[in-house]
Amino acid sequence: MKKLLLTAITSSLLATSVSAADLKIGVSMALFDDNFLTVLRNGIQSAAKDQGVDVQIEDAKNGVGNQLNQVQNFIASGVDAIIINPVDTDATVSISDDAQAAGIPLIYVNRQPINVDLLPKNQAFVASDEKVSGTLQTQEVCRLLNGKGNIVVMMGELTNQAALQRTQDIHDVLDTPECSGLKIVQQQTAEWSRTKGSDLMTNWIAAGIQFDAVVANNDEMAIGAIQALKASGRSMDDVVIAGIDATTDALAAMKAGELDVTVYQSADGQGRGAVDTAVKLINGKTVDRKVWVPFELVTPKNLNNYLK
Repeated sequence: MKKLLLTAITSSLLATSVSAADLKIGVSMALFDDNFLTVLRNGIQSAAKDQGVDVQIEDAKNGVGNQLNQVQNFIASGVDAIIINPVDTDATVSISDDAQAAGIPLIYVNRQPINVDLLPKNQAFVASDEKVSGTLQTQEVCRLLNGKGNIVVMMGELTNQAALQRTQDIHDVLDTPECSGLKIVQQQTAEWSRTKGSDLMTNWIAAGIQFDAVVANNDEMAIGAIQALKASGRSMDDVVIAGIDATTDALAAMKAGELDVTVYQSADGQGRGAVDTAVKLINGKTVDRKVWVPFELVTPKNLNNYLK
């Protein structure tokens, strides 16, 4: 009897182990060709490896249609959960509906879906609170300019909730009494891109736009602005440059005295959090609808804390 019982227990443990190892998560990234999203993707892969979970990661190549097809393929293949980094945060309702109809847990990561407050119990959003990022960034710019001066704003993609929220944060800070002396003289999208950030800054310089600070929705656009300003002969000591994400390139630019402000957003932490949340939902555990990974202001004073 003892032998039979031991055999049964061993079989049960092996079954549990195999079941855990067989978990598969489908991941659709908005695009692979992005520094921040590459770190996020690596965080997903590392967390999956640590937990013994298989992940299939697809590149939507910034196409909504591509991403919708990838979700359908994940559902058809019977994945245990789906992680989405949305191409268009306004196009997430159908993704949620499809996953819900299939009974598959769904986790949005980094970019807030338009239906975030309507997500069912087996869906969640893992990111950093964008109301904090643009606020920290702009408050520091305000402090560096002593509350007065002209600024230009580089926005991310206009279909992206983070770009809209970070830009609104800028306006909200400028509406406060201590920063009301700051004026936005130009505000345009450079679509998160270093190259487009450089092109936009070149156009502003050619148009004779006068400004004291560049406030960009991400580091890539800020670095593009720096490149264009340096090419025009403007001293980096003469202008405040601010980004968000604290990417490796941004930290290097800050160390070189070119970038003045960034905001650390843990892409790795968000990626790991997405996998952790997915595994919890697969196991039927209750999670918060919004899982926040904290932001931190980075300036030359505390830069060494973030350099590897």
